[in-house]
Amino acid sequence: MLGAHAMFKAALFLVVGVVDAATGTRDLRRLSGVGRALPLTALAGALATASMIGLPPFAGYVAKEAGLEALGHLDEGSAGPVVLVAVALGSVLTVAYGLRLWWGAFATKCAVVPASALVPDSVATQVDGASSPGTTTRLEPVVGAEPAPVTKPSLMLVWPAMILAVLGLAVALLPQLGEHLLQPYAETYPEGEAGHLALWAGFTPTFVLTLGILAAGIALWLVRDRVERLQSGAYRGPEADRIYRRFMRRLDDVAADVTAVTQRGSLPLYLGIILAVFVLSVGLTTITQTSWPDTLRAFDQPAQVVFAAATIVSAALAARARRRLKAVILLGIGGYSVAGLFLLHGAPDLALTQVLVETVTLVVFVLVLRRLPPYFSDRPLAASRWVRLGIGLAVGLTVAGVALVAPGARIHAPVSEDFAEEAVRWGGGHNIVNVTLVDIRAWDTMGEISVLLVAATGVASLVFLSRRGGQIFRADEARQERRVWAGPDPMARLRRATDQARVDAPSTDREWLRAGSTLAPQRRSVIFEVVVRLLYQTMIVYSLFLLFSGHNAPGGGFAAGLVTGIALIVRYLAGGRYELGEAAPVQPGLLLGLGLFLSAGVGLFALVLGGSVLQSWIIDIHLPLIGDLHLVTSLFFDVGVYLVVVGLVLDILRSLGAELDRRAETGEDAAFGSDDGVRSGAER
Repeated sequence: MLGAHAMFKAALFLVVGVVDAATGTRDLRRLSGVGRALPLTALAGALATASMIGLPPFAGYVAKEAGLEALGHLDEGSAGPVVLVAVALGSVLTVAYGLRLWWGAFATKCAVVPASALVPDSVATQVDGASSPGTTTRLEPVVGAEPAPVTKPSLMLVWPAMILAVLGLAVALLPQLGEHLLQPYAETYPEGEAGHLALWAGFTPTFVLTLGILAAGIALWLVRDRVERLQSGAYRGPEADRIYRRFMRRLDDVAADVTAVTQRGSLPLYLGIILAVFVLSVGLTTITQTSWPDTLRAFDQPAQVVFAAATIVSAALAARARRRLKAVILLGIGGYSVAGLFLLHGAPDLALTQVLVETVTLVVFVLVLRRLPPYFSDRPLAASRWVRLGIGLAVGLTVAGVALVAPGARIHAPVSEDFAEEAVRWGGGHNIVNVTLVDIRAWDTMGEISVLLVAATGVASLVFLSRRGGQIFRADEARQERRVWAGPDPMARLRRATDQARVDAPSTDREWLRAGSTLAPQRRSVIFEVVVRLLYQTMIVYSLFLLFSGHNAPGGGFAAGLVTGIALIVRYLAGGRYELGEAAPVQPGLLLGLGLFLSAGVGLFALVLGGSVLQSWIIDIHLPLIGDLHLVTSLFFDVGVYLVVVGLVLDILRSLGAELDRRAETGEDAAFGSDDGVRSGAER
């Protein structure tokens, strides 16, 4: 029943959409002759309607027969007869409105001209047959109007509905096919009496009931005019639509009042409320627990004290910092200190990832800070400072308490105890962290890279208003004088023509940093350019090493993508936006989409091979001259993660770096309108 319902209902939805697109209306009173103009759409609608009303030989008939047969075998003491009568009456109405739907949409009516020849009255607003209050609409044919032909839709719009409608016929003619497709899902329900789908089950009471339903429905459709007059004269009571709209209007008013009280536009207030609720709920619950440890060990080695102290001091100084850049750097120091703690606790993967994330985050913060004032706003009042300090200390104590109580509250062995064995047996790797990400909890990783793609799209959409990808700046395009050449140094202005001529002149020597010549001399750092030249290829090779060795050693696609992203960052810092274009002449959206497609494709490929989605397959082969090769298919999933991370970093650099540089140099942004303003990253 569910399968047949899905096929004919989806087909009818598509058919209605095609009719609406072709005629501009869904009002049955304004449609006539559509079947002649759109024969394929009318055929798809007829097939889907026949299946919906239960006409043989369609899937709807087979499904309804099976349902009625099941209701007829219910126990006498149950509500089976009542349910059977209710289903039969509902089926009669289904036949009536199904015929009315198809006839109203596609039949040629004598008293109605095609919808294109009907025009609304000059004082009315007509949308799908519903007029605005207080207006009238003229639906009768307009004398002397020349009816325009119905716009024929594309076949790509019609064929999906036709395919679904034909499937409703094919499944009924081949019931074994439908049974084979539905059997795995039927097994998930409680077992009942054995049964099979059949197009013809003989002259049974169910078949007679089906004929009665069809006859009653057709008869009801034939007297549709009388039924409509009876409906129009009956008392309808309050309209549900009006009640709903009135309720939603009152709800909006209440929401606006509540929002005006609670949403003050203050981020510290919002964060304080969230954290206060966290302390009152989780903190009070933690205090009442009895699984507190008997003894506490402050540290295992002195280095832990050093990193912990650095984290605490940097966090305290960041909270008191007045300059935004100072606060960001202090937060970065705290993040690097946490990475040191990870390393001391035997988690090199976490330490490596933390260091790389902090590095990229620092660069992103600096790119964003160019658009913000150098100092924070005025300090809060003294009373507010003490409240915030109290909330912060309470949150810290609550988190520490949860960390102490949670291990003692465990009553079963953690599943992570089996990770070491399962990672080798099923994941084909010895690095538990990476195997967990790409195999054991691959669904989580799939969700995370999807979030990264959404985040990159959001950042780009905030910067690029008309075109997401933006322009890829290449060094060959830097031929005209730009503001980046100018500077306060008189020597820079004197050398402007020489530098411009050097850029325009062809050179036989290969320049490694091709875009370096696009910067003003006083903005360049020879030492930094030399260091970048020495490190860039090494960083790329190292990222590939992390990618391919991450299954058995610290690394993986996420860390490898961050290393490649940092390599692109140093190229951008060394040569500006043109150097970024030379280093990565590709749109970030392509990398993001390709990475997500590759990761998802690997999961679906495992399903095609007979396994489960995102299942890893281990391949061990011997290659001549190379030796034994151990390959796990989750490597390709990791490659997708790598591409998504690289695309994310490149998207951020293009959006917050290259594009803002271009606006600063061309004077499009008022914040960068003068030489005294904040300079672009390429000039720094």
